[in-house]
Amino acid sequence: MVSASLVTALNRGGIAVIPTDTLYGIVACARNKDAAERLYTLRHTSSRKPFIILIDRIETVTDFGVILTTTQKQFLKKVWPGKVSVILPCTLKRFSYLHRGTQSLAFRVPKPKNLRALLRKTGPLVAPSANSEGEKPAQTIREAKKYFGNAVALYVPGLVRRAPSSLVSLLGPTPVVIRRGTVNPRTLTEGTS
Repeated sequence: MVSASLVTALNRGGIAVIPTDTLYGIVACARNKDAAERLYTLRHTSSRKPFIILIDRIETVTDFGVILTTTQKQFLKKVWPGKVSVILPCTLKRFSYLHRGTQSLAFRVPKPKNLRALLRKTGPLVAPSANSEGEKPAQTIREAKKYFGNAVALYVPGLVRRAPSSLVSLLGPTPVVIRRGTVNPRTLTEGTS
């Protein structure tokens, strides 16, 4: 069941720490520019580094102006829902606060049903790991509170893994594994050349 207070906090522009399908994430609504900018400040993140965006289904990428090729769709159907974040081209200026001039965004459709249910109520969430940039990702709520204190509206406890998602770029003709993460890189590139 999705917490009504969490949905309300996020839809009002708040920031929360929640368990994702990998690590604890510090999240905000991706369509809320002010919330996304506050997240950059809170994490001390480089202003040129896009955050991963959690979405509830493949089709949601089109909301960000992403036009998928047949090959990209086939790849996404193979890895989503799952612990694979995928970099796709996003050139629309109105999303520059998300792509930070890189002309690309990373998306992930998580597998847990409760997380996708949350995304259906809040829309896409920017979801970097719960830590200051360059620091170790929080493994517990206590660790997350040391990073962010009262600047976060809600802290939601839960079980998390100790590895981030795998990160794959689909900006070129074939998938390129940028970060190994939790998924075997061989399974990400098999049958794609």
